[in-house]
Amino acid sequence: MQQYIEFFSSNPMLSLLWVGLFVAIIMSYVKQKTAGYQIVTPAQTTNMVNRENGVVVDIRSRDEYRRGHIAGAHHILPSQIKEQNFAELENHKSDPIIVVCKTGQTAQDSANELHKAGFVNVSVLKDGLISWNEANLPLIRSKGKK
Repeated sequence: MQQYIEFFSSNPMLSLLWVGLFVAIIMSYVKQKTAGYQIVTPAQTTNMVNRENGVVVDIRSRDEYRRGHIAGAHHILPSQIKEQNFAELENHKSDPIIVVCKTGQTAQDSANELHKAGFVNVSVLKDGLISWNEANLPLIRSKGKK
């Protein structure tokens, strides 16, 4: 115990860094456990879509969506989700909803918003379309204006 006290008093900056990292890890863990969504892999996503009537919600920009999206994905912007302007999803409140973005980070806020709006089974695609591409799964490319 004396060694720890000696280390902390001799290295205050390094000690603060370790404490900060520890707190960040704990907060991340707690946030993940209390979130209104779960993280799913591309394989789990295809299973949900094919067997459980899952609905993919792509929240990327219109241009990114046109360059390539998952087959059957609904294109809804995060601003529309915040304003609860997602009438096309109202019939899917009990179906699995998989929110997809480019990296999997921005989809988390939208997934929480959908959960608050009454969707019971909301998920986020882990690492977004990056993981979808890495799994060599197909994308649909839009040709015209939507």
